[in-house]
Amino acid sequence: MSDKLTREEVLHVARLARIELNEEEIEKYQVQLKTLFNEVDKIKNVELKSDNKLIAPVMHTTKLREDVAGEMLEPEEIMKNVPVSNGNFVEVPVMINE
Repeated sequence: MSDKLTREEVLHVARLARIELNEEEIEKYQVQLKTLFNEVDKIKNVELKSDNKLIAPVMHTTKLREDVAGEMLEPEEIMKNVPVSNGNFVEVPVMINE
């Protein structure tokens, strides 16, 4: 087994991460990514003795507070914390292509 990834594999990972790499970085990441992937493979091969899934390291219940209506904020006060607005509307980036 080789101790480094191919150039194409490193460039594929870079494309997925949307980063550009120079030649020096490609060579460096060929070895580093292979080491990382080998460590992940070790974790995937661990045999579990139980089907019990650990959701949290400690068992606890969520403490809920009483839901109490409070004073409404004025639109001007709310809009002070909005990064981009148009009048009383909050502008958000388009997430769905038309």
